[in-house]
Amino acid sequence: MSFNLLRVSSLLLLVLCLAGAVPAAGAGELNAYTIMPEKYASQVFEAFTAATGIKVNFMRFSSGEALARVVAEKGNPQADVILGGPADTYEAGVKEGVFEARKPANADGIPAKYRSPEDYWTGVGIIPLVFLTNTDFLKEKGLEAPRSWEDLLNPAYKNGLQMADARTSGTATERIYSLVKIMGEDKAFEYQRKLHQNVQMYTKSGAGGALPVASGQAASGIFYVVDALDIQQQGYPVVLSYPSEGVSYGVEAVGMLKGAKHPEEAAKFVDWATSKDFAQLLVDKKINYIPTRTDVTVDNPALDVSKVVLIETDVAWKGASRKGFVDRWINEVIK
Repeated sequence: MSFNLLRVSSLLLLVLCLAGAVPAAGAGELNAYTIMPEKYASQVFEAFTAATGIKVNFMRFSSGEALARVVAEKGNPQADVILGGPADTYEAGVKEGVFEARKPANADGIPAKYRSPEDYWTGVGIIPLVFLTNTDFLKEKGLEAPRSWEDLLNPAYKNGLQMADARTSGTATERIYSLVKIMGEDKAFEYQRKLHQNVQMYTKSGAGGALPVASGQAASGIFYVVDALDIQQQGYPVVLSYPSEGVSYGVEAVGMLKGAKHPEEAAKFVDWATSKDFAQLLVDKKINYIPTRTDVTVDNPALDVSKVVLIETDVAWKGASRKGFVDRWINEVIK
């Protein structure tokens, strides 16, 4: 290579590094699984690489898939961290011994109710459940948007509901937690057996039914607000509404896996994901989570849940109850 060609190559590499296109020398890399929607996760990981120079390789799974994967890989972890997904999924993982206890440097900026007592996971955002309904359907049927869980039992919704499958989705298990807290366990499952008569399809991921509702293939469904708002922001004829009895909410978490092959990079990521910079990124990029940090202001009115009945549910209870509720849902609701 001539001197001039070498100089040009060096200048090109410098430009790429400054632009964040390649990690800085020695910056390392990180392997991540994410339960956060891919369109959001890609923005988050790009921002982390820009801030630290650490390259991120990531794969996206539903919460049930991610949990099954890290448990199966426990003896030889293929990922260093998990980002996103409800904290009860992490609690279930704690019982399987897959998470490394570590208190993030920025943890004190997040209320204790959004953190693992043993520092196995930290909540970075909260997302309530919400009804998402097609407005053309409502107009055709002469209905108002559902304001009660009982409204979804209306025969007008027969074969018109899409919602997540409890075997694979954290949105679905959140739905069961809400119903159990509102109705008690036996009545919650009795309600779900009735609701099943109106269900057109159970989707693998929590967001899977959002587009069918938006496009009129389905009438309504139950989603996390992050997925419902995303489809509304794309301009589809949909309306969001909350049941008067209340909804529980997911705590989106981050955690470091035990035996991570890149522990220093994993620790840096967990520190960054719990920082004010990360929380502000959620607001600035319109990533529809309500940050758990109290020093960041949400400016999207749709995320103002001050008038929503939010049901507090203990994450440890969710984690301990998860398998039993899923098994009961399989045996009694979709049998």
